[in-house]
Amino acid sequence: MNPKQRISAIHKKLISLGPMLPGSISEQWNVCGTPGCVCKAKENPVKHGPYYQLSFSVKGRSSTMFIKPENLADAKRMVARYKKFKELCFELIQANVDLVRENGFKGKE
Repeated sequence: MNPKQRISAIHKKLISLGPMLPGSISEQWNVCGTPGCVCKAKENPVKHGPYYQLSFSVKGRSSTMFIKPENLADAKRMVARYKKFKELCFELIQANVDLVRENGFKGKE
């Protein structure tokens, strides 16, 4: 496939990705402040959770967002789409470099 065809194919893939979220999802467990709670038991404590959290950075600013268990599958798909988006962006850059190497700087876009 020549660079122009690759660029066109990548554009189509980018357009069809759908909603995405940057970052990563972690599972967390908590110990509360309630005296006598099972999470503070000396033997076999049972922590509260799991809680799911998305950690991400946008424009150099870090942030987090809690995810309800019923939204976890959707959030994981959106994070996976963002990873695919980044991969496609690198492929697009490489295809553009290949196009310039092949055809030079003609000013055609």
